[in-house]
Amino acid sequence: MSVTGSTLSSVVAANALVQPDAPALVEAASGTALTWAEYDAVADALAVTLSADHAPGDRVALQIADGPGVHATMLACERAGIVGVGIGARAGDREVRHLVERTGARALLTAPPEPTLGEPDPDRAIGPDALWFLNSTSGTTGLPKVVMHNQARWFAFHGFADRIARFGPGDVFLSALPAPFGFGLWTAHFSPALSGAPCVVVERFTPETVCAAIERYGVTVLAAVSTQFLLMLQSPAFAAHDLSSLRVLFTGGEMVPADRAAEFEARTGASVLQFYGSNETGAISATTPDDPLDLRLRTAGRVIPEMQVRLLDVDAEGRGIPAAKGPTCCLGYWDDPAANAELFTADGWMRMGDLATVDTDGYLTVVGRTSDFIVRGGKNISAALVESEVGSHPAIAVCAAVAAPDPTFGERVWVYAELRAGHAAPDLDAMRAHLADRGTGKELWPERLVVLDALPRSSGGKVAKGELRSLATAAVAAGAIGAAPTRSPDAD
Repeated sequence: MSVTGSTLSSVVAANALVQPDAPALVEAASGTALTWAEYDAVADALAVTLSADHAPGDRVALQIADGPGVHATMLACERAGIVGVGIGARAGDREVRHLVERTGARALLTAPPEPTLGEPDPDRAIGPDALWFLNSTSGTTGLPKVVMHNQARWFAFHGFADRIARFGPGDVFLSALPAPFGFGLWTAHFSPALSGAPCVVVERFTPETVCAAIERYGVTVLAAVSTQFLLMLQSPAFAAHDLSSLRVLFTGGEMVPADRAAEFEARTGASVLQFYGSNETGAISATTPDDPLDLRLRTAGRVIPEMQVRLLDVDAEGRGIPAAKGPTCCLGYWDDPAANAELFTADGWMRMGDLATVDTDGYLTVVGRTSDFIVRGGKNISAALVESEVGSHPAIAVCAAVAAPDPTFGERVWVYAELRAGHAAPDLDAMRAHLADRGTGKELWPERLVVLDALPRSSGGKVAKGELRSLATAAVAAGAIGAAPTRSPDAD
């Protein structure tokens, strides 16, 4: 099927004609499924409902559990000319309110709307290059920014992935990622449909659910962040189920541990592949099955030819900030000139938040980051935003959030704090109760809270986060908190 200039709506409609009774979307645990004909028909009926309540161009927020229903609703929004606003299921009340208000969403759907028989108006449908979807991305300060997507960028992303993995209708995808975010969009909403292949989706990830689904449905293409495949490797379910159908694992979202990736390959026979990029840039480099093992598992792969990539502010060791132009780049941030001025250079290149090198063969390696993020389980968590939330507790005078290394999640959120005079130290449960009362999303809750008499300061008077990261790293290596008194045990 030629997909140049197409929309997902037209692709699903074509699949419904060619293979009406074949499964399109399957919920992993329950087995609830939509065939291509049902997917097409349900999206039409939902689009009629949405069209009756909303004008073309309206925004509608979607906080719908991962499963066939969220994809049918997203497709219905496209057909009704409505811009979906994707909100993660774990988002806290404050984040939900922020995203609804920030985007001007006319409604918040927590389940698909009631279907209405009829045909949607084809003139309302969103085209491939127009604004189609909004989702959020973590900023280093403040509440999440809103990223603007058209469909063309995800068609382009699929083209890169298809060239690497050679998808076909005989494949069975399983996406363990939340649907509203970039990794979930291409692995569950776009690439399976564009390949004419079914996709197994997971309402809530557990290693047992995913391993059982791989065996039950004969999954060939698995998409999971690094933390998820590490949890699978550690689970008894990994050995208890037949995973031999797998031929590709697409992973990323954080550093991919090479030794564990090699173990995954050895135990399943699947190739572990990744794209490097962001919600904003899409893909700028990729590994392939043809790369030498060391380069495939220890770099972010070669720069993609269709993407223009350069390094900004390169130092004497060849490290610079990646910047990109190309077909997978987003449309920028929604109604946010200040954030767009940080995202784009004056001549239109889109900046990343990492430091990287590119060798003479075009292999990109991430060597650090420029932004104060903690990357936990593939999710960028703003340290500044954690500090803002924890610092709202009346007992906290000043605090600093740092990344503590973790073999499964990559990094965990540790907070070091000084107390206000006359206040007793809150324990971790009390701090979490305070944050829950504020409507703070759980991703911003500290996993360890350590109270010090005074936080270390640099000569300029700023909190010396490097010293705190060293403390956290040493405590993890020692299997204890070390000299810093903790007020609560570690939390999952």
